[in-house]
Amino acid sequence: MKMKGILIYLVGLMFGFVFIKAEVVSWYRIVEMFQFASFHMYGVIGTAVVVGVISVALIKKLKLKTLEGEDIQIEYRPMTKGNFIGGLMFGIGWAITGACPGPLFALLGGGYLPITIVLISAILGTLVYGLIKDKLPH
Repeated sequence: MKMKGILIYLVGLMFGFVFIKAEVVSWYRIVEMFQFASFHMYGVIGTAVVVGVISVALIKKLKLKTLEGEDIQIEYRPMTKGNFIGGLMFGIGWAITGACPGPLFALLGGGYLPITIVLISAILGTLVYGLIKDKLPH
């Protein structure tokens, strides 16, 4: 296995471990967030936003490249009606299932087997989107 593959595997493993230990994949924490009963998830999401903003600023300032040596291009994309509708669908799905797509694999790796239903549904939803995306408002 190439070094890049090992690095990606280790980052993914660490990502899942941190998600499980920080309880950001906990159904109870997610329900608390949607009921505005706890700051925990807002703190985690807020921290992620701050880290993302700093990371993008550093990528632009230092003109960093990908592991393959290619320039990193960050394009501005204006908000559209489709963004609002998609965000609303994402939030509703997150509230109903108690799982954001990011940690689905962490939940599965953590032994929460019922998440398989949500994971299969997410994959099918992605497939349906791929089939009808040309007909949707982008």
